[in-house]
Amino acid sequence: MNPVTNVVQLLQLLAERFPHLRFCSEQSLAKSKAVWRTGLSQIDNILNGGLPCSAITELTCPKPSSGSALLSFALLRRAQESRQWAALVDGMDSFDPARIGEEPFPRFLWVRCRNATQALQASDLLLRDGNLALVILDLRMNPAAELRKVSSAMWHRYQRLLEPNSTALFVITPRALVSNARARIELTSQFTLDALDKTENGLLTELEVRLRHQRSISDANELLAQAG
Repeated sequence: MNPVTNVVQLLQLLAERFPHLRFCSEQSLAKSKAVWRTGLSQIDNILNGGLPCSAITELTCPKPSSGSALLSFALLRRAQESRQWAALVDGMDSFDPARIGEEPFPRFLWVRCRNATQALQASDLLLRDGNLALVILDLRMNPAAELRKVSSAMWHRYQRLLEPNSTALFVITPRALVSNARARIELTSQFTLDALDKTENGLLTELEVRLRHQRSISDANELLAQAG
């Protein structure tokens, strides 16, 4: 048997011995460090620059009137300003298009769904495309009974679809749901009727976001291997 003299030979040897083992290539490592900048310091600062690309970020909104719709619109506007394609998968058809008004959003895809099953299927198709910079999956308004039926296998499937491209998947939920999220943040702000008298930019500065957990690329790969 010839001795192993370099990394390539080592990877080939391990692939032959362990065909089901997944390896993290230099390319995937580079992608793991890439981020989609939101332009909101509350998020970019705690996530080391922005939403991780080729990965899932979960935003939990346990309280009503916490500003999730405001945040979603800010992310969509950011995508349009940077001339990137973005999609909103609306789990309960709750997005208010009046917020857009006359503002041009030529690279925005709004998928209106009636339940979580439709939203998950639509997200699956969008992630296969690979040309979207940002996909927002909004399940915040979906009933708990629907969300309990979502298996962890679905989220692992999404992660596999994300790996070959640079899409950032942002999932909005009422409680922690995505078991393999690269990062989970929680929206803790609480807006009152006084917010009606404030500008959108002013409200964005009042958004309160807390980091719940953040995984490294090695932790994410381990979860995938266990699921695979």
